[in-house]
Amino acid sequence: VQLQASGGGLVQVGGSLRLSCAASGRAFSTYTVTWFRQAPGQEREFVATITTLGTITNYADSVKGRFTISRDNAKNTVYLQMKRLKPEDTAVYYCAATRRYSSSSDPNGMDYWGKGTQVTVSS
Repeated sequence: VQLQASGGGLVQVGGSLRLSCAASGRAFSTYTVTWFRQAPGQEREFVATITTLGTITNYADSVKGRFTISRDNAKNTVYLQMKRLKPEDTAVYYCAATRRYSSSSDPNGMDYWGKGTQVTVSS
């Protein structure tokens, strides 16, 4: 599976962005997909995950109520809708895929990674 994240950019505090993670391969619907982010000088951290059919989602406490993860398997794409953005949301955002939901919140548990997309929230 090859993944490509897009949709990042510069936005003001309180603004919104929608990230997309486009995948190649016919088996995309068999993968749990997770968004991670990494700010300068910090470790990569879990943001949100969604299971194969989108029936289960999970969020980091820092983004609950502001971010929504969704997927369209017909388009081989996972989305991350981000609202009420804060300066601390500034980071490079990565999407990753795994067949093991149990490890989907751990960067070391992911099998495939896309290149990141930069999100910058200005105050």
